[in-house]
Amino acid sequence: MHWITASFLALISFGLWGLFTKLAVMHLDYKSALIYQTLGVLVIGLITLGLVEFKPMSNLKGSGYAILTGAAYSIGCLFYFIAASKGKIITVVTLTALYPLITIMLAYFLLSESVSLKQCLGIAFALIAILLMST
Repeated sequence: MHWITASFLALISFGLWGLFTKLAVMHLDYKSALIYQTLGVLVIGLITLGLVEFKPMSNLKGSGYAILTGAAYSIGCLFYFIAASKGKIITVVTLTALYPLITIMLAYFLLSESVSLKQCLGIAFALIAILLMST
């Protein structure tokens, strides 16, 4: 699968995730919603485990980072559910959708990845969008 196709499908999935989050916290408290979301992640994880014939790659460093990825995702989801239960989902989704800015800054400082002037302009527009969406 091409990365553009995968990115587009991820975009759709994350858009549905934002909507389903608000629908869940309209009927459950945020803690229960997080537990049920985790069950959904577990189902997809088990399906994926079957796709690799129950033999995932093994690398201590990679596995450690993958576990940290899951922990960061779960913590983020917990706070996302709290925000979604208390705020307007339009504003919550817009603000939290800026998480790539954190990744960009960390990649710049820790991985020495470059950021072009055009990308800096995109970041500025994203920040302006947050101001416009939150008022």
